[in-house]
Amino acid sequence: MTTKPTARKFRIRRTSQGGSAKKATPDDRPPAPESVAEEDKAATSPRQKSAPVKADSKDVATDLEAIRDEGLTGRQLRMARRVAHKNGLNPTSDLDAVRLLRNRGIDPFQRSNMLELVVPKNPNGPTQDTDGKPDDKKKAGRIQLPQTMPVDRETLPSTEHLSPAEMRDRQISEIQQDITRRRRRKMGMLLARLAFFVMLPTVLAGWYFYAVATPMYSTKSEFLILQADSAGGAGIGGLLSGTQFATSSDSIAVQAFLVSKPAMLRLDDEIGFKSHYAQPDIDPIQRLDADASNEQAYKTYKKNVKVGYDPTEGMIRMEVIAADPQVSAEFSRALISYAEQSVNGLSEKKRDDQMAEARESFEEAERERREAQQALVNLQLKGDTLDPQAVIAGMRAQINQVELQLLEKELELAALLDNTRPNQSRVDGARGDVRRLNAQLDELNARMTDASQGENSLAQLNVRIQMAQADLATRDMLLQSALQQMEQTRLEANRQVRYLTVSVEPVPSEEPSYPRKFENTLVAFLVFAGIYLMVSLTASILREQVTS
Repeated sequence: MTTKPTARKFRIRRTSQGGSAKKATPDDRPPAPESVAEEDKAATSPRQKSAPVKADSKDVATDLEAIRDEGLTGRQLRMARRVAHKNGLNPTSDLDAVRLLRNRGIDPFQRSNMLELVVPKNPNGPTQDTDGKPDDKKKAGRIQLPQTMPVDRETLPSTEHLSPAEMRDRQISEIQQDITRRRRRKMGMLLARLAFFVMLPTVLAGWYFYAVATPMYSTKSEFLILQADSAGGAGIGGLLSGTQFATSSDSIAVQAFLVSKPAMLRLDDEIGFKSHYAQPDIDPIQRLDADASNEQAYKTYKKNVKVGYDPTEGMIRMEVIAADPQVSAEFSRALISYAEQSVNGLSEKKRDDQMAEARESFEEAERERREAQQALVNLQLKGDTLDPQAVIAGMRAQINQVELQLLEKELELAALLDNTRPNQSRVDGARGDVRRLNAQLDELNARMTDASQGENSLAQLNVRIQMAQADLATRDMLLQSALQQMEQTRLEANRQVRYLTVSVEPVPSEEPSYPRKFENTLVAFLVFAGIYLMVSLTASILREQVTS
């Protein structure tokens, strides 16, 4: 469904020249969309047909016919009737209202009359001088009524003879042409702004990338940090020992070292990083000043040395950019050697710390065991016997043997005394054996008593020796445990060894990798276009806020 555009209506002011009555021409009438049929309807209304005919009816009919031939629109005729009523006239029709107003010297189609409906100061007719004649000067300055053009006068073709539909189409076409002109003007201004703020900077950026920028060569390398395999690994540490998570911290540390300022300073001292990027052959934007500070050189270093770590694979990827492919490969090899030394330093320090603690614990246990052995030897030498317990056991065995022999002799003596006439010699012999055994038993008991009493008794010495032997056994166990711990620590330290394995060796490039001319130019275009879009949107929003 389409909606037909509407055209604005315009009014054209009718003016008269001089004092002569000038009839209205089709060019002097304003365009109107109303149909001409309204005029005929107004002219042939019942009021007009019933108008009384006076003595000058022939002249009135002639004037009405002349007014009808002017082709006045219904809007103009209604306006004339309203003006006639404002001036106190009683017209019989719209055409009669035009006739009466013209007889009064009032132009019903003048803009001031139509808009303000002002009644002239002398509505009775033209002014006269003292002689009774009309004042020609005032008549000459008065706006004359529109009149029809003479028939014999040649006139140009007018567009007023077009039908209302054609006039409407003409107005719509004019409006569309005006809209098209404005759109073209705005589009031209937009293209001019885009050309100045977007296209011109993009062309300059492309000219730099294609004609001015120095070609840079890239050398890529990949290396991996691995952990030493160990059969003694067990538990959670053994489960993670063969994965990349076991060396992730070392890989991150190596990555941080390669992009640090110490690595740049070492590279500059050994190979000459600053001098390479300060060459006059490099374009001014990428060139490093000859007397550049370490901070400026470090910015260039971070721009041309790119190190990335992939945690899923445990791979470290490095890219070194330089103006010469051989120099780029040399920089890459030097940085890989620095990384390898860093890895060895990290693992060596960790191994040394672990082994130092284990070795100190073992040495302490060995020293305490030696002290326990020396105490046992001293106790044994102090009692003039190596085994006091065996001596006491021997003495106890002797006492037990003497007691058994004494018991036998006493039984033998009792048996002899039970006879009525015992053998006196045998009784005396038995009594002598009992006496001798008792003396031997008393001597053995005295010796045992002496060995069990006093600070230097065999019993006391035996207790001290037993305590020294228990202490020595404990120190033996501690020494054995320290020895096992040191061996385990040594295995763990060997498992902590890190190796840097280069999977992709640095190879000099034959073609320059930077600048990427097309990609960089496209990125510049997108950046400038985004900036222009943001600024234009901001300006439009601010303009709308201010105007509202």
